[in-house]
Formats: sequence, C-alpha cells, structure tokens
Amino acid sequence: MIRTPFGVPSAPVVFGRLAGSDVVFLPRHGSGHTIPPHRVNYRANLWALREAGVRQILAVAAVGGIHREMRPGRIAFPDQIVDYTWGRASTYFEEELTDVVHIDFTEPYCPHLRAQLIAAARRADLDAWEQGTYGATQGPRLETAAEIRRMARDGCDMVGMTGMPEAALARELELSYACCAVSVNWGAGLGRGPISGELIEANLRTGVTRVRRLIESLLPGLRDARPD
Repeated sequence: MIRTPFGVPSAPVVFGRLAGSDVVFLPRHGSGHTIPPHRVNYRANLWALREAGVRQILAVAAVGGIHREMRPGRIAFPDQIVDYTWGRASTYFEEELTDVVHIDFTEPYCPHLRAQLIAAARRADLDAWEQGTYGATQGPRLETAAEIRRMARDGCDMVGMTGMPEAALARELELSYACCAVSVNWGAGLGRGPISGELIEANLRTGVTRVRRLIESLLPGLRDARPD
C-alpha cells in the first residue's frame, strides 16, 4: 500500500499488463466496493497513482443518462463537468502555501487523451458518444426527478458521483486525465419505474465489456498526452 501525505488510498495499486502494455489499476471505491463516493480519499488516490509512475489516467465511471444520447449500456467521453458536490477535500493547495494556486479548468478533461479515446472507440467500432457534460453529485443517494430536471436545464448530459474533485486533483498534479462514462440507467424520472440495483448491474456488465474493448484498442497506440 502506497502511503501519501493525504492518507491511505482506497486500495493497493495493482500493476499488470493488458494488450501488451503496462497498466496500473486503483479501484476508487475499494477492493470490495465498500467506500461510498463522498468518502473516497481522492487526494490519496491520485497521489498514489502519480507515485506509482502513472502520467495518464482513464477514469471509468458509472453514470445515469440525462441526454437522449446517454441510453443505458452506452459509453461516452465527457468534455465538461458541473460540480454539485460539497464538503470533499478538493485541492492539494491549502496548507503552508507561499502563493495561492489557481489551476486553469476551462477544459476539465485532457483534450489530447480524449482524442485518443475517440480514435480508439472508432477503431473498435464501439457505439460511443464523443462528448457530454458530466454532472457530479454528492451521493450516496440517487437524485430526485426534480434534481435531474434541474441538471438538464443546467446543461448536464449525465450524472455521476465521482467525477469531482477527481478531475481537478489530476489537473493539480499535472496528470493527463479523461473519463469513460458508462450509462447504467436513466436519470430519475426519465425511465420507467424505480431505478433498481438489478437494472444497474445488467447495464454495467454490458458497459464494462465495451470498456475493455476500448482499452484494448487504446493501449497499443497510446501516446503521451500533455495535460492542458
């Protein structure tokens, strides 16, 4: 377990190989999926990945679909974020500073890494939506129908609980960071009936199969992506 100045990460960093390339994996919710989104130690996780030598991060995230393009089972590569979270440790720059640090977050996801994801999805003939705005909510509860309607008015195309502060922390560490969002259900009030765990699991299995195909297409030609 890599220890960091910000505590212990969610799980030990796992090193392996996939599609002939070295990869590193860290489950943000813990090895047994026991850490809720508002309790994830995002600062320790990103720090541990950097200490392990990681410079490019593909964050895989389950989301609820808001835009009609985000039907369950589909993957997407968001290009913007709206942050609705609160109370999370969201920066590395708050203690013993000589100057206040402001990162440019105009484009929250690395455009170079996103472009490679889009190209990899096309090579793998995957039905991926190549854009979208991720709305990050606090969790762990799901949203109300009224909250989803508000998020739609705000321009959100999908809703998840882990997108922030993860993306901002990666930018502070100068890591190239992009997201592959897996739609596992329609947002509250947009589907038929209640949102069930069984429905989420079924769509997640479909989405994860597509994510694996994406990664296998991405890795062989992955180039260094400079964070912007």
